[in-house]
Amino acid sequence: MTKDQLLEKANSLPLAPGVYLMHDKDGAVIYVGKAKKLKNRVSQYFQAGRGHNLKTQTMVSLVDTFDTIIVGSEFEALVLENALIKQYMPRYNILLKDDKGYPFVRLSREAYRRFSLVSRVADDGARYFGPYGGRLETRSALDAIRAALHLPTCHKIFPRDIGRERPCLNHHMGRCDGFCRAEMSQEEYDRRMDLAVQLLEGKVRLVTAQLEQEMEAAAEALRFEEAAALRDRIQAIKVLGKRQKVIAGVCADTDVWGLYLEAKSCFAVLHYEEGQLTGKEAELFAASGLDDEGEILSALLLQYYGSRSALPREIFLPAAIEDQEVLEQLLTEKAGHRVVLRVPQRGDRAQVLSLAAANAREEAERQTTSQERSDRTLELLGKLLGLPEPPGRLESYDISNTGGDDIVASMVVFQGSRPAKDQYRRFRIKELEGRPDDYRSMEEVLTRRLTHFMEQDKKFMPLPDVLLIDGGQQHARVARRVTERFGLAIPLFGMVKDDRHRTRALITPEGREIGIKAHQAVFSLIGRIQEETHRFAITYNRQSHGRSVRGSTLDEIPGVGPARRTALLKHFKSLRAIREASLEELLEVVPKNAAQAVYLWARPEAQGEAEES
Repeated sequence: MTKDQLLEKANSLPLAPGVYLMHDKDGAVIYVGKAKKLKNRVSQYFQAGRGHNLKTQTMVSLVDTFDTIIVGSEFEALVLENALIKQYMPRYNILLKDDKGYPFVRLSREAYRRFSLVSRVADDGARYFGPYGGRLETRSALDAIRAALHLPTCHKIFPRDIGRERPCLNHHMGRCDGFCRAEMSQEEYDRRMDLAVQLLEGKVRLVTAQLEQEMEAAAEALRFEEAAALRDRIQAIKVLGKRQKVIAGVCADTDVWGLYLEAKSCFAVLHYEEGQLTGKEAELFAASGLDDEGEILSALLLQYYGSRSALPREIFLPAAIEDQEVLEQLLTEKAGHRVVLRVPQRGDRAQVLSLAAANAREEAERQTTSQERSDRTLELLGKLLGLPEPPGRLESYDISNTGGDDIVASMVVFQGSRPAKDQYRRFRIKELEGRPDDYRSMEEVLTRRLTHFMEQDKKFMPLPDVLLIDGGQQHARVARRVTERFGLAIPLFGMVKDDRHRTRALITPEGREIGIKAHQAVFSLIGRIQEETHRFAITYNRQSHGRSVRGSTLDEIPGVGPARRTALLKHFKSLRAIREASLEELLEVVPKNAAQAVYLWARPEAQGEAEES
């Protein structure tokens, strides 16, 4: 279907809540979205001049047709959208890792219930907890809970093996109360398992309070050995929480989210119980750096909490999300208690958000190579600039002059995100000596650079994928005029600075600004290019100005022309060394008359004495 046909179809949709599925020409689902009003939302994709970001523009360019599903409420649309994303895994949706990578804790329904780790939930009547962050952490947490409650960890099957053998080493070491012994009742076993379930549900304080009551009752009844055992059990459970052995995410009453969207996208969730950090989860996910932060959070929250059995009471987010109220309703119904989403702006809550962001950044950078970071930065830069593919060679130009004299220019080359210093070039402006004009200087430099290319000069090959000019729209327009004169179509942009002399945006010759501050990696790369171009230009300007000063000073000496001036500077390296040279040393470089003239120039007092004599 053409865009006009798609728009016509979208305009025929009802103003009702629902879900839409975008298909490419092969029929594959490439995007799933939800809407309060299907007609308004879907038609926006196909309307000209809507100002979509690059990701949306790319997705829309691939759409051949779309389907819709009308539902009864925005809430139903949210639930259905999540289900369809899991079913189709569309390439332009934000996708979290599949649930099969996370373990569940299974509690069997047999007479003597047992915990085990499984990869998926089955319809077998057993009770499931999770999913949780990782198998190792989950297994360690279960072991810690069993140890705290002195539950068995052996492979004996109850009641079949009760009384058949002597208790194992764990009982003799005080790690298990020996439920394989005939004197241990099933009622006590069930009571301990109920406590373990409460710990898995995050009810640490409730379990501790219950055991403390039992300990006090045992002490009052003079059952001191039992009271001591309960005291040790209470202490073990408290240590369990302090050492963060409880499974992350279960015992939290507050979750704090952090995002990192650079070479690899990552989220981190910090779990807090009574203000104390009890665990962390961090995971990479598939998203574009051009995605809106609120859109990313909305998608991640639904996928992250959608399959979990226990949810926090508060969730702190780094950015607001569009469907906050609907998502709160969904999470509240699932949790059985109210779940509130907040976006803290200041104070302690904002500080923990910064901590979560730092965790997300650390995890992403730990799993990202320097090459991956570079590739992702160039990919994002290419998308921002509307290029068909990431740029490989970037050239940047700057003009530098000293009060109208010594006008020079620099050409700096970056191969990807790295400077290629062997390909740097510098120019002395020839047509404007003493008449500074940045625009005409830039025109001369680019003309000479492209002329070298046309003449197959290997020092100026190949052409850049992107040409960057230190300046604004007018500089970019001058550059465009030069490239068009040579019949070339090179993407080129001016580098617009902020009040701290940092490049805040790129600008096209037509005046369209492309903001880069929101994309830290691109902002950093363009900033480095701009600084390196400026540094190279300034360095050449100072060197050129120094040579001009030295040359003009020596030119004033009778008998010293350009050839002898060059010979003196080449031999002595500096004016100071020439001034301090003896007559004999000067005679080694220039003839006698010139040597005497330089010697007297350096010593005015000697010249006066000579005139008197």
